[in-house]
Amino acid sequence: MNQQQMDQIASGKGFVAALDQSGGSTPKALKLYGLDESAWQSEAQMFDLVHAMRARIVQSPAFDGRRVLGAILFEMTMDREFDGLPAADYLWQRKRVVPFLKVDKGLADEADGVQLMKPMPQLDSLLARAAGKNIFGTKMRSVIHAANARGIAAALDQQFAVGQQILKAGLVPILEPEVSIKAADKPQAESLLKAGFIERLDALPGDQKVMLKLTLPSVAGAYGDLVKHPRVLRVVALSGGYSRDESNALLAQNPGVIASFSRALTEGLTAQQSDAEFNAALDKAIESIYQASIA
Repeated sequence: MNQQQMDQIASGKGFVAALDQSGGSTPKALKLYGLDESAWQSEAQMFDLVHAMRARIVQSPAFDGRRVLGAILFEMTMDREFDGLPAADYLWQRKRVVPFLKVDKGLADEADGVQLMKPMPQLDSLLARAAGKNIFGTKMRSVIHAANARGIAAALDQQFAVGQQILKAGLVPILEPEVSIKAADKPQAESLLKAGFIERLDALPGDQKVMLKLTLPSVAGAYGDLVKHPRVLRVVALSGGYSRDESNALLAQNPGVIASFSRALTEGLTAQQSDAEFNAALDKAIESIYQASIA
């Protein structure tokens, strides 16, 4: 494990960029970027376009480790290059940005108010490949739709079980049980989630540390105990459908939590912008998220 990367994630000032849109969310991401479905004729062309978008972001002068601590990549991005270097090596060697990998394969159908992750039978081989490509950590998402104690316990049990598999592979897991911002009983779900986290974090063996990626809570500062927990390397927040301004305002009310935004990061960026316009818009976005993350 790279100690410089560990130190940067544990105590650096900044946020984690989420550049891990998967097959299902790619058309929406491209549409927001100003490219509708007429811009590609095949899935391969679609993935080429989204890779070009990601490359434009990470190669921008606005994007580097002074404000962006880490970046979460889609598996196909890990296997590609930025400016002639393997993606993870480019991020760290050129930009001083710590590389993470999204490892989940999507969501199962809802049961007990949650969507667990689909099975990941190839996870061990993916983790070995990720370690070989100098990936520091991983991210995996499940979704909580209701304050159902049984469902939330199942989501947490799955996250921690897979987290153990990731730790054994020498990588740092980001556990992400997202609470839907549309949940009617969101504050109650977040209360159950926090209690379940503390119980399982307290039981982690040895000196293991994990990261948490959580929906911005309905009660400001609700996750303070998780931020301070000795087994938590860092707590990052997803934007979850909030606009960038809303996300930043909520984030600033949660000291110690930093951003890990996807759509809120790329909001306002388009393929039609000149490089100067694009870089200026990205710089403004990064600065606003950075300021909210260090508030």
